[in-house]
Amino acid sequence: MSTTGTRASGEVSAPSPPAARPYEDAPAPRAPGRARNHRRLGVHVVGDGIDVAVHASRAERVDLCLIDVAADGTLHERRYRLRGPIAGIWHGHVPGVRAGQRYGFRVHGHWDPAAGLLHNPAKLLLDPYARALAGGVELVPAIYAHTVDEALRPVDGFVRDDRDSAPFVPHGVVLHDGVPTGGPRPRVPWPETVIYEAHVRGLTMRLPGVPAELRGTYAGLAHPATVAHLRRLGVTTVELLPIHAAMSEPFLTQKGLSNYWGYNTLAFFAPEPRYATRAARLAGPEAVLAEVKHMVAALHAAGIEVLLDVVYNHTCEGGAEGPTLSLRGLDNTGYYLHDGAHPGELVDVTGTGNSLDFRRTRVVQLALDSLRYWVSEVGVDGFRFDLAVTLGRHGAEFTPYHPFLVALATDPVLAGTKLIAEPWDLGPGGWRTGQFPDPMADWNDRFRGAVRGFWLADAGAQAKGHPGRDLRELATRLSGSADLFGLGEVPGGRGPLASINFVTAHDGFTLADLVAYDHKHNAANLEDNRDGSDDNRSWNHGVEGPVRRDSPFAVVLPLRRRSLRNLLATLLLSAGTPMLTAGDELGRTQHGNNNPYCQDNEISWVDWDLQPWREDLLATTTYLLRLRREHRVLRPTRFASGRPVSGDDVADLGWFDAAGQPMTPQQWHDPHPRVLQMLRSGLRFGDGDALLVLNGSLDQQEVALPRGRGRDYELVWDSAWERPDFSRMSSDSEPLSLVASPGERVELEALSMRLYLTDAASPAPGATAGAAGEPTPSAAGGPAPGGGRLGRPAPDAD
Repeated sequence: MSTTGTRASGEVSAPSPPAARPYEDAPAPRAPGRARNHRRLGVHVVGDGIDVAVHASRAERVDLCLIDVAADGTLHERRYRLRGPIAGIWHGHVPGVRAGQRYGFRVHGHWDPAAGLLHNPAKLLLDPYARALAGGVELVPAIYAHTVDEALRPVDGFVRDDRDSAPFVPHGVVLHDGVPTGGPRPRVPWPETVIYEAHVRGLTMRLPGVPAELRGTYAGLAHPATVAHLRRLGVTTVELLPIHAAMSEPFLTQKGLSNYWGYNTLAFFAPEPRYATRAARLAGPEAVLAEVKHMVAALHAAGIEVLLDVVYNHTCEGGAEGPTLSLRGLDNTGYYLHDGAHPGELVDVTGTGNSLDFRRTRVVQLALDSLRYWVSEVGVDGFRFDLAVTLGRHGAEFTPYHPFLVALATDPVLAGTKLIAEPWDLGPGGWRTGQFPDPMADWNDRFRGAVRGFWLADAGAQAKGHPGRDLRELATRLSGSADLFGLGEVPGGRGPLASINFVTAHDGFTLADLVAYDHKHNAANLEDNRDGSDDNRSWNHGVEGPVRRDSPFAVVLPLRRRSLRNLLATLLLSAGTPMLTAGDELGRTQHGNNNPYCQDNEISWVDWDLQPWREDLLATTTYLLRLRREHRVLRPTRFASGRPVSGDDVADLGWFDAAGQPMTPQQWHDPHPRVLQMLRSGLRFGDGDALLVLNGSLDQQEVALPRGRGRDYELVWDSAWERPDFSRMSSDSEPLSLVASPGERVELEALSMRLYLTDAASPAPGATAGAAGEPTPSAAGGPAPGGGRLGRPAPDAD
């Protein structure tokens, strides 16, 4: 055993860091016993003490360090030499240790940076399986395994640094193995799922009704005021930006900024303590975890699922010159992706400095064990995988049959959860939308691009006298993206619901900023506006940035609001699974910042001070979600064939031009037509038919409604309406103003769209689809914009 006279950083606010002291090695007794199951990694309370197991395949010795904190903050260590290794695993049983004990590891072995070996016992390492943390990271030279200067640059190459890092890094905390929590899972079926992407802190920091001490916390997200908004809105599934414990990148800390989004993981099992209430943090790590579990249980009680955005593609240790906090010191070449010819050099396919190597058994095990823990013990309902292509790489090459992806699909704990891929990374062949295996769904960036392009980029081009693009891409996305999700091992592919449709996400412009800015305004990030995408496909409608209502430029405001409604409705009425970004339903702005990953302030937090137009937008979003919920015809689970299904006389999906006639091949390839009508049969759903009419031109258009099955169409929503209750007011004064007959000509405002529904009924006598019921194939003869391949038989029912 040995002790070190150093100080601990506090749980709530850290004191000034003490001066670093040299590491003092000393003989440590061997762990008194063996772990009952050395393959059960991590630290667990077993019998009269704890079982310990950690993977460090190239180490020569691994010490378990039990850390006690004196009243004055001084750290005292008790060290035990672990047994092993067995297949790279070091293990032991230590009696007398209970929940609440702090701990870490020190690893002895070769120091050979050129070979990728970075063992340095002076660095206290966090257990990759730690389920709770005490303390935080102090950005000081002592946390680097190699010597660095005060600017944290390497000195004289990679020379081993012998200063003790224990006072400056977080410690793992022993917890009791918990029991499943979260209450009964809502288990929302995919056809009913509406995802709401939110940040735990940003959603509630300014939310009225949430007590000040709960704002920005797990408890704040579980508060009745937050839950009431989610239920009123009609979303079914909250997808939380990362809540795994994370660290800010050193370059941000040096600028006085922090990583607000949290895509820089430190610990895959431990929740981020910053999002817990002060009371929970003071009570200790077990209380922090309890607050997370209560949040999940509260949302479940309201019928709302919880998905976690998880980052298994890299860690916060950064590039080769980054700090040594956990995996790098345990087994650098065993966890990270390295250059085969130069093992000291990392291969970075994530743009973060390092990438985890999913060819390695222990990397795959770490990710799977973490996922099972969050499902089994915390109770979450699924995951969105950041840069998921990295997780399916055999080195440089991606395969949908990667062992990790196969395990996700077949694991009895995980297969019943919602699994969503961000289907790209920055490596070779990194764009893989539509190529992940069932039961995963993919973020569909092609949907985002097509919808922004039609309503904004093309409209902006028209305003400058240029034509937009033709309608094929838009139609393909409206109908579920069969070109991406219609193929696979199972005939018919994964289906349209595997397409996670989105127009905005945490990265990029908000919905309101898409219609107000042509250019990014990221000066607050202190990167000279170089960060963030330049491909925004936005349109400021002629004026950059905010416009006051008393300004001469205020004439653009109504059109901006209509564009917002167009974007929202296209998202919510298309085939696929829609994802809203928190605050878009309220017209939230980030003032033109399209990359606020380091803005933990009003730029990123949702603003709940609603002006009348923002109240109207919320009412519109809520209404559209209700329409989607009440009408199955708006939620198809299979791709359309473009032909009538059994027992129907109308094609399951048909496309029509402004004259109400079927689209011709020439029209699909012509960039000038800006009116498109999509008619979906509702017969097999026991629902009415749905007609979506889009006018993407800058002029009012006269449109003839298609024949369909010969029944009247009722106008249930028009994006020209500022509020959805405008339909009620119109019908009160002119009862027939919302009803149109097949073939009747109606006037659509410039840049607007409408949704018509018919009564649910059997086909009208004599009504036939004729040629109007069939979509037109693409020029290449592949999937038609209607969604399926021509001539492919349609299923009888969903």
